[in-house]
Amino acid sequence: MATESLILLVLLFPLLGGIINGIVGKNLSESLIGIIGTAMVAIPFIISFSIFLSLDKAIQIPLFTLIQMSKFSLNAGLQVDGLAIWMTMIITGIGTLIHIFSMGYMKGDSGFHKFFAYLNLFVFSMLILVLGSSFFMLFFGWEGVGICSYLLIGFHYNDKEKGMLNTLAARKAFVMNRIGDLGLLIACFLLIGKFGSLEFTEIAIKMKTIPIGMDSLAIISITLCLFLAATGKSAQIPLFTWLPDAMAGPTPVSALIHAATMVTAGIYLVVRSNFLFELAPYTQHIILYIGLATSLVAAFIAMRQNDIKKVLAYSTVSQLGLMFVALGLGSYSVAIFHVTTHAFFKALLFLGSGSIILANHHEQNITKMGGLKKYMPTTHMVFLIGTLAIAGFPFLSGFFSKDEILAAGFGHGPIIFGLLILSASLTAIYMFRMYFLVFFGEFRGDNHTRDHLHESPAVMTIPLIVLAILSIFGGALNFPSFMIESGSHWLDDFLSHSTFGLSAVHPHHLDTTIAVGIMIGTSLLTLTIIGISYIIYVTKKKTTKEESEFIGWEKLSTKKLYFDELYHSLFVKPIEWKSLNVLPFIENGILYKIISILTAFVVSSGNQIRKIQSGILSSYYFWMIIGIVGLIGYYLIYFKFWNS
Repeated sequence: MATESLILLVLLFPLLGGIINGIVGKNLSESLIGIIGTAMVAIPFIISFSIFLSLDKAIQIPLFTLIQMSKFSLNAGLQVDGLAIWMTMIITGIGTLIHIFSMGYMKGDSGFHKFFAYLNLFVFSMLILVLGSSFFMLFFGWEGVGICSYLLIGFHYNDKEKGMLNTLAARKAFVMNRIGDLGLLIACFLLIGKFGSLEFTEIAIKMKTIPIGMDSLAIISITLCLFLAATGKSAQIPLFTWLPDAMAGPTPVSALIHAATMVTAGIYLVVRSNFLFELAPYTQHIILYIGLATSLVAAFIAMRQNDIKKVLAYSTVSQLGLMFVALGLGSYSVAIFHVTTHAFFKALLFLGSGSIILANHHEQNITKMGGLKKYMPTTHMVFLIGTLAIAGFPFLSGFFSKDEILAAGFGHGPIIFGLLILSASLTAIYMFRMYFLVFFGEFRGDNHTRDHLHESPAVMTIPLIVLAILSIFGGALNFPSFMIESGSHWLDDFLSHSTFGLSAVHPHHLDTTIAVGIMIGTSLLTLTIIGISYIIYVTKKKTTKEESEFIGWEKLSTKKLYFDELYHSLFVKPIEWKSLNVLPFIENGILYKIISILTAFVVSSGNQIRKIQSGILSSYYFWMIIGIVGLIGYYLIYFKFWNS
């Protein structure tokens, strides 16, 4: 079957799964719903993998035309190249494992069929986003993942205890993402004005006529708007506070959003638009510093979070910041490499936390856990692998992808490199704090929960094991050249040779001695942090405090640097005040009076005019003759006297 037909099937299956489970799922068994939902994502993964094996050049697949004008046309089409198919495999591959896990995690939920329908539609929207051939198609998928995230974050809106919080979290995510979406929309209009097209290929070809490094106002404006969009979707400062609150959704949703779909959309947008950003060094510097600041701020906040999902959420924000650092340094393939490894270990960590939460009767506070190592050996082992990977433990997937970013930062200067090292160190600190508090020591929860602790069923542990294997060996995708001569930097080469518009961009590779030195230094730092954390939380058996007991920097961390309070004071309170004071005055004091005066005038004039209608025909003839005479007189005066 031709690639064009196969790629359409990749899109069709998740859409079909969402429709089937959404319409008739209520009448099906949970097993059948889960099988349908999972199969509709697994089959596209198999298809996309087969396309990946045979892909040697970018393929354009036109679908239909929405608007056709003399100088502009708006087309719906698909583009299959290295970047698109790689992202497709991540989305469908990780998505399949999350669907399998969800069959066990969501068992018995009253909205089981809706959940799988939403998951399928989420995957469909993300596939539209990465496979679209234009900014228009990307925007269509962009909005699709936005509405699906809203539905999934607030999935348990009718929960008696947390229903309102879930709804508010969904609304917060929706509103903050709309801010970023406005940036993408404005960028689209600017692109139409500048290039007369929204097609990636057409814009990239026209960009070749513009000198490299030309900081034109139009290019800066477009790239800043695109970065604003990426800031919203990928949770960067200042639009990052929605992502930790999105943990209100079921844990598989958190894994899907954080690992395979929504938050990677901003990274994909910048990489796909690299031909624009390469001509805007000013924007690249902004991306670099925003990404670095986000990585450090989020890592600091994660240091003293006690909610296991909140720790992982701020970890995601921090890791996304590192990806943006790579983008700001022009290392686009390095960013995609970290997107890939992050998808492995972050999906593992979130699903692992779901296994822990389910065993603890939906308790998420790590201060009420402990000693789970002996109760949940499989979950413990895979969670340890995920923790080691994200911390940059030697030779695991995160070790290689994070060191690529550090190498790019080293070439940019000692300050950037030092701050990146600090961010990586904080990651290891808060992750092993969480790990040791959850799995070591004595259980700190209630007796009923302790007596019923058990390992999760196979339908949940098997996806965890697969992700653990990927987290161990995922670094092989981009081994540095000094470790393996043939096949080194494989992912860099694949993306640069098979992705349209990316062939001229190459990652920054350091001298072998420096690269080895960085690897050894970061490895020793990670091992030191692990050892110190073990002494503090296992040997000395130090337990964490409740949030109310924190003081100093710990209070700043647990209060999330008061970002939510700041935004509430700057935006929410003024709007509420205007709603309660200014708007009622405008409505009642001004608009109502104007409308009342106009109404009275219409009524009064109507009462006077209706007296003309006497019912006497001679009177009507009189007024008709007056009108005709007046009309003739007007034309005579206008044409004969005025214009002459």
